[in-house]
Order: sequence, then C-alpha cells, then structure tokens
Amino acid sequence: MSHLDDIPSTPGKFKMEKSHFIHSRMRWHCQSSLAKLTFWSIVFFCLILIFFFRSPSSNPLLQDPYRRSLRTYNWGGPAWEKRVRSSARVRSRNGFSVLVTGAAGFVGTHVSSALKKRGDGVLGLDNFNDYYDPSLKRARQELLERSGVFIVEGDINDSALLMKLFEVVAFTHVMHLAAQAGVRYAMENPGSYVHSNIAGFVNLLEVCKSANPQPAIVWASSSSVYGLNNKVPFSEKDRTDQPASLYAATKKAGEEIAHTYNHIYGLSLTGLRFFTVYGPWGRPDMAYFFFTRDILKRKPIPIFEAANHGTVARDFTYIDDIVKGCLAALDTAEKSTGTGGKKKGPAQLRVYNLGNTSPVPVSNLVSILERLLKVKVKRNIMKLPRNGDVQFTHANVSLAQRELGYKPTTDLQTGLKKFVKWYTSFYSGGKKA
Repeated sequence: MSHLDDIPSTPGKFKMEKSHFIHSRMRWHCQSSLAKLTFWSIVFFCLILIFFFRSPSSNPLLQDPYRRSLRTYNWGGPAWEKRVRSSARVRSRNGFSVLVTGAAGFVGTHVSSALKKRGDGVLGLDNFNDYYDPSLKRARQELLERSGVFIVEGDINDSALLMKLFEVVAFTHVMHLAAQAGVRYAMENPGSYVHSNIAGFVNLLEVCKSANPQPAIVWASSSSVYGLNNKVPFSEKDRTDQPASLYAATKKAGEEIAHTYNHIYGLSLTGLRFFTVYGPWGRPDMAYFFFTRDILKRKPIPIFEAANHGTVARDFTYIDDIVKGCLAALDTAEKSTGTGGKKKGPAQLRVYNLGNTSPVPVSNLVSILERLLKVKVKRNIMKLPRNGDVQFTHANVSLAQRELGYKPTTDLQTGLKKFVKWYTSFYSGGKKA
C-alpha cells in the first residue's frame, strides 16, 4: 500500500492537522533541545569548576609564571606567631631584629646565618619559587632552621602577610634580598621581574613606611645597573641610565623608587650593588655553578667572547665578602625619620658597590675549575649573545671601604676551591647527597 493512501480525502482538514502536528513536533523538539542544552551546560560548568579547583596545573595563578608566588600560604595562629617571635628575638646586647626577605636564597641564607650567629634576631621570608631547583632552597631552609632561623613561606607582594609580620615583631631593620634574578631569563619571562623587583619592592616599602617605628632598610641592587657604561672601574657616581637588560632596568627602577620613598616618607634606605657573587650554596643558574656541573659530566663548556675577540670578564666576589658588606651596611644604617607614613625629617639614602675589584676572564675561571676538578675541559668559543650580558664588570669599592670598612679578602682561586669542596660534598653522582 502506498503512503499516499494515508492522506485524508478532505484537503482542508489535512492541512490543518498537518500544521498542528508540525508545530507540536517543533515545540517538543525545541523544548527537548533546550533541556539537553541546559543539562550539558550544567555538566560542563561543574566539570570546569572541579577541574579549576582540583587541578594545580589549571589554576591561572600557577600557569602564569610570574604570579605563581601569589598562591595562598598557611600562616597565622598562636603557634605560628610564637615561632615568628622566637626567631626574631634579639639575643645580644644592642642587637637588631631583622626581617630578611629572600632568606632561602643564596645571599639570603648566608646573611641570615651570620646575623643569627652574632646574636641578632632574624626572621626569614621566602616564596620558594621554581626559577631554579627548589630542593636547594629547602636544603638552605633546613640549614637555617638548625641555627634557629624560621623562614615564613610567603610572598613580598602579600600585603596582609607583611603587615601581620610587623604587627607581631617591631623589626628594627629589613634586609631586602628577595628578587627575580638572572639576566637572560628576562627574555623568557619579563613579567616575573616586574612582579618581584618593582611591584614587590614597592609593596614592601608601603608596609615599612606605615610601620611604627619604621625600620631601616638595606636592599640588594646590582652591578647590572651600570649597563653599557664603558668607564672602568665602575663608580657609584657613574651614569646608570643605559641598562643592557630588563633585569638591570628593574634594579635601576628600584634605586629610583628607593629615592622616592626616602624623600616622601623618611625611610632610611641603603642599596648594595653586588658584583657576580659566588660560593657554597650558590645559584645553579650562575656560570661557575653550571660549569662545575657540566665539567664533571664531561660536557663541553661555552666560552663567550665579545666583538673582535674581546675578552669577557667578571668581578667575581666571594660570598663571605658580600656578607661582611651587608652586615656593615646594617650596622651603619641610621634610623628612619618617619612615623606612620609621615616624614619628620631628612633620612639616610646611600648606595654602595660591593665587588672584589679584580676582574677575571671567564676563560680563567674555567681553567681554575679544570685544575680543581682534575678534569680536562673541552672549550667551545662562541660570540657573546645579545641577551643582556655585558662584556665586563669591575667595581670601584673606595666609597664602601671608606664608609663601611668594606675590604674584600678572598681571591677567585681560594673561593672556587671552597665552592668545589661544598659542591662535591652536597652532590653525589649528579644527585643530592
């Protein structure tokens, strides 16, 4: 039988029933589709929420490299406050109570240890980011905790945390060493430098200017601020308006920001321009460190040379000399003159070079490591890349010597010998012992 036999004989009636049938089906289909769409929208929304809150890798704060440090840390409470007070308690006559930012870093660890050893109260602050192997920072943390230094895990951009620390402890001084380090990494992740070296510094100064009493602040600038300056040795009076890297630009910005807060709020501020610091517990991204690692692995070592076969040299400064300069800057820092954010009078503002005063070609550094490690090195001569590195650094430390009593005493041969001894004891077969 044909489907045509099912068609009613009355054309008008057929049209009316068919139209009603089609509209009914359309309404049912639309309602069904809307219900399905609503159902699946709810399902997908729930999945997104679950994925967002349960998966660390999907959290935008963790995806964004320079905002990783903003993740929430556990702090506060009676037990936590007790640890903070105990660590910051002064144990020597006329000692200081010092907040050390970046305390799990290379310089931060050594400075914190030296302060604690002489009887000052020391509280550390560090976000333990993963710019380089965090396990090395954790090892430094363990080292400091054995000497009684508690490191609060937190970020300098966390205003609430900083204000809480100043509420619990009336710090007399701040040693600000937290920063995003490294010249070349700025080409990969520029935001991290702005986040730490500028925004973080401003946030710290905002909290310090409102503290009562205001602390005196010593902070780490860098020899990189001299940038493309060709006059040697570098003096604090030389121009610093030609940075060769974003890292250098953020450190120069820090010096200008320090001037502003000193001028407006009466904060006592001392900037220290470090020159290529090296030594035990150092940073794995530094040349002497990864040269040592690669030499032991029998890998070829890149030796950069400047235009026209120019020598690349650095004013390598041993960590113990840097620590002496840091402590001398703290000891000679005058009190801030503001109260609750209001300036009462002129305040101290200083900047010093802390270097070794004896630049050494990088090729000589490799030769020293070659002798200490007793491994023949294969050298690859390469052109100095345009990534922010400069050809040479050379510190004039006469100002620091005159006003801080700073005098470096460790030559590169002696310093590298101590570093290699630490490195070979800390690492075994490329793995942490």
